Amino acid sequence: MIAGSIVMAEGRSWIPDITGFPLIDRQDNYSRTESQDFKKQPVPRFVLAGTHSGCGKTTIASGLMAALTARGMQVQPFKVGPDFIDPTHHTEICRRISRNLDSFMMGDQGVIETFNRASEGADVAIIEGVMGLFDGIDGTKTASTAHVASLLHAPVILVIDVRGMSGSVHAIIHGYRTYNPDITISGVIFNRIGSPRHRQIIDSSRSITALGWIPRREDIAVPSRHLGLAMAHEKTSMGEFGKVVREYCDLDAILKVASRAPPITGSSVKKEAGSDTCVRIGVAWDPAFCFYYQDNLDRLRLSGADLVFFSPLKDRLPDIDGLYIGGGYPELYAETLSESHCRTDIRKMAETGMPVYGECGGLIYLTSGIASGGSYPLCDVLPARAEMTKTVQALGYVQGRTVTGWSCVPARQPIRGHEFHYSRVIPDRDARYAIELQRGKGIEDKLDGLVQNCTLGTYMHTYFSKSFARHFIKCCDSYRKR
Repeated sequence: MIAGSIVMAEGRSWIPDITGFPLIDRQDNYSRTESQDFKKQPVPRFVLAGTHSGCGKTTIASGLMAALTARGMQVQPFKVGPDFIDPTHHTEICRRISRNLDSFMMGDQGVIETFNRASEGADVAIIEGVMGLFDGIDGTKTASTAHVASLLHAPVILVIDVRGMSGSVHAIIHGYRTYNPDITISGVIFNRIGSPRHRQIIDSSRSITALGWIPRREDIAVPSRHLGLAMAHEKTSMGEFGKVVREYCDLDAILKVASRAPPITGSSVKKEAGSDTCVRIGVAWDPAFCFYYQDNLDRLRLSGADLVFFSPLKDRLPDIDGLYIGGGYPELYAETLSESHCRTDIRKMAETGMPVYGECGGLIYLTSGIASGGSYPLCDVLPARAEMTKTVQALGYVQGRTVTGWSCVPARQPIRGHEFHYSRVIPDRDARYAIELQRGKGIEDKLDGLVQNCTLGTYMHTYFSKSFARHFIKCCDSYRKR
């Protein structure tokens, strides 16, 4: 077996059927040979930004992706920030894996590298923003849509919700265009136009290129739940907005904007050499566990992992050397998870010292049980129990450092990520932690990373560094050789 490949649990081909899209980017954009440079023409690209959350940028971004894909174009989608859900819609529409671009978690160079790597072979890249254009962490530019646009020298198309406004929209446009001269706003899509008369009034004083006039459409909506919009595999209508975009947006003008994007400074990025180590890492992947950063999976593959995808809802634990359980919605499937043999398989293997890493939903699954409309036993690997709450318990970026000699995480390892959950994990009195936080809440009192044997469970969704991935692979290799 070739190191860094993709493996399914024996006899299974169900993953695309459950999700509606293949999780893994089948093209390994991390080279496993000696380093070489990217040298190519710049990819046409633009950032679709909003004035604020809820202005319609997600539906319009998805509509643009659908409309351009329908033209036969290879559209590479991206999402600014740590969101897991919007990228599932992008991926479903474009049939190319949507990537997160987050300068807080990835660093500036990481944003550029991921963009270049993922955009290979694309005709155009569409980058959906987060919140308002200039909304960054703690009032700074870091992690803002504008920051990513600046790093990628990408023109910005601004989405404005014009409900209840007419002439005032031009003051908003003027402010956004002049606030930061480093950002080029190349056009506006006016969303939720109330009537032809409403459009005429706005158009009469317009001083910027209008790339779209989208009428109010209440009949196309995506349902939501406590962590955001419904996932793409739940048969939402996001892609249907492509018809609306084709009718009310100037696609040729939008592509012309994208084609003006200049070369990216520092875009001659080194591809990384692979590893000779070969271990099998199980990745829980089904409707209960579906929150993963694609770059994390790529890092594991690069470091020598064969990724073995399986469903804790349906499968027994496959023959693996380590386990990665991402976030998702275990609370929605608690009864099925409690009845599955997989939870006892995981407990038995964890007790033997197999490396296990779980985050958020994965953390909950590794506890003794969850209270969620009933009480359900789970893996009982970590010394804690979980319960769902009606209000959000933590939301925001997380930054910390590992502080123990836990075998699967090197000591004093910087770590960054994001937390967002409507649950509590109540640890036992003698619980041990591997991570101290400078930013974020964690499990309790700025402590995160519950440990037991060689199992680590965190509330944060971590963006893997190279050293983190390589150390986890090394531990899995040591377990394999025992």
